[in-house]
Amino acid sequence: PRTRPARPEAPPAPAPVEAAASAPPPEAVASAAQAPASAPAPEVVASAPAFAAPPEPVASAPSEPPFEWPLSSRVNYTLRGNYRGEVQGSAQVEWIRSGDHYQVHIEVLVGPSFAPLMRRRMSSDGLITPEGLAPQRYDETTRVAFSTRRAAVGFTPQTVTLNNGREVPAQAGVQDTASQFVQLTHRFIRDPGLLKAGTSIAFPVALPRHQNIWVYDVIGQEQLATPFGEVPAVHLSPRRPDKPRGDLVAEIWFSPALQYLPVRILIRQDDGAYVDLMIEKLPEQAVPPG
Repeated sequence: PRTRPARPEAPPAPAPVEAAASAPPPEAVASAAQAPASAPAPEVVASAPAFAAPPEPVASAPSEPPFEWPLSSRVNYTLRGNYRGEVQGSAQVEWIRSGDHYQVHIEVLVGPSFAPLMRRRMSSDGLITPEGLAPQRYDETTRVAFSTRRAAVGFTPQTVTLNNGREVPAQAGVQDTASQFVQLTHRFIRDPGLLKAGTSIAFPVALPRHQNIWVYDVIGQEQLATPFGEVPAVHLSPRRPDKPRGDLVAEIWFSPALQYLPVRILIRQDDGAYVDLMIEKLPEQAVPPG
C-alpha cells in the first residue's frame, strides 16, 4: 500500500493505537500454555484499507482532547536480543477497527523471515467502550521448529476464563497481553499528565495462567535514536510485586511525537534472556474513506 513519510513533531495528534506487547524470547515460547480455550478464534474484522502517514500533530493538546479510534494502523519493529547467544528478527503490530469492534494482532519472528526459528502471533478481539478497550477473546499461537503451542483467554463483564478452563472474577478494566499497550496509548492521549516522571500506572492484565495487577513507573523522557532520526519518548519500567517466575516483563518507551505509540519495547525473562524491539519506520495509518 502507498504511504508517505510522516515527521515526528512535538505534540501528538489525537489518534492511533497499538502496542507491541510481550514478544517472547525463545525460552518463553517453549513454555507457552499447552491447550487453547474451547471457544473458536475470532474471524478478522475487516481488511485494512490503504495506509498513509498519521495526521499532523496539533500545536497543543488539551487535557481531554477529542479521540477517534483509527480504522487501521500498523507499526513495524526490528528485533534483537539474547538467548544463549545473539538473536535477531522482526515484529509487527496491527490494529483494525469496524464500528465498536476491534482487533489487535502482534506478529513476532525470531530469525530470518523466510525461515524463522520461532514465530508467535498474539491477537486480542473485543469491543471499544467509552473507557477504552474491553477484550472478549485473546489467542496466541507459537511455532518453534515442528512444534505448535496455543493458548487462549476468554472475557465476559463478570469473569475471565484462563487457558486451563478455570474462571476467575474479572477485575475492572482488565486487559490482555496484546490489548494492554493500545489501552495505554489511549490513556496517554486522553491524559498526557499520566506520563509525568514519578507517576505510577496500575491496571489488571489477564495472562493465560493468571490475572494480576501490573504497575508501571514513569522514569522520564529520553531521546531514542531510530532509523528516521531521534525521537523523544517517555520510559516506563514495570514494577510487579509477587511476580510469578517465568512471566515476561517489558520496559516501554511511548513517544508523544508519534501519537503516544510505543517506539521501543524491551522484554526480559528471569534467566537474563531478553528481546529488544525498536521501531523500524514511521507508523502507517489507514486513510478514512471520503
